[in-house]
Amino acid sequence: MSNIRLFFPKSLSLNLTSRLDKPQSHYINKVMRIKSNEVISLFNSSGEWEAKIKEISKGLVEFNITKKLRQKENNKEIWLAFSPIKSNYFNFMIQKATELGVTKFIPIVFDRSMVRKINHNRLEKIIIEACEQSNRINVPVLEKCQNLKNFLNKNNKKIELIFTDLTTENRKLEIKKITDKPICIIIGPEGDFSEKEREEILSFEGVNKIKINENILRSETAAISALSIVNYTFNL
Repeated sequence: MSNIRLFFPKSLSLNLTSRLDKPQSHYINKVMRIKSNEVISLFNSSGEWEAKIKEISKGLVEFNITKKLRQKENNKEIWLAFSPIKSNYFNFMIQKATELGVTKFIPIVFDRSMVRKINHNRLEKIIIEACEQSNRINVPVLEKCQNLKNFLNKNNKKIELIFTDLTTENRKLEIKKITDKPICIIIGPEGDFSEKEREEILSFEGVNKIKINENILRSETAAISALSIVNYTFNL
């Protein structure tokens, strides 16, 4: 079996015969040079499946599902609430956060956010490509942009919020491993949180302050660092 993994958004089941879309067909046929009777892997929230290439006709790849390889994942819910940042750094952050297990991305426009819009389609493509590369099955959800007040009100008492706070002296993550609540890391904009925003976050029920570094980190560095700490904590 080849090591090619592709996200397939439609339903997958044993003995299903279907076709890849044009971009994926081009990738399989022209880039990877996969031929009829070779096999690839397709995945979505239902799990991962082995697919045998039946034929390639008029630029489209037809396949047949021959067996199930893996069940859907039941991983810990890890969310990343963040300010949109400049494009190249933004793309890098989304890619690496996906590899590190984020299950939901929540873009927040803060008072000092320099970038106030996101390219939703572009980011979803980066997320899917990162899942294909990193052997993930579940594709993270990307929410629409919102403000901090709406985010905090909507999730009050529903999440464990990790606040990466440069002013605190706490360096240990004090979250119980046995919790059904999602773990949500909140990362500020390039200009940091405003004092009002800090007060709102610190008054949130279930907030956990942690200093992840003595230095002032870029937003994408802070996100990756905090995610690494969460993964380490829950994998001990």
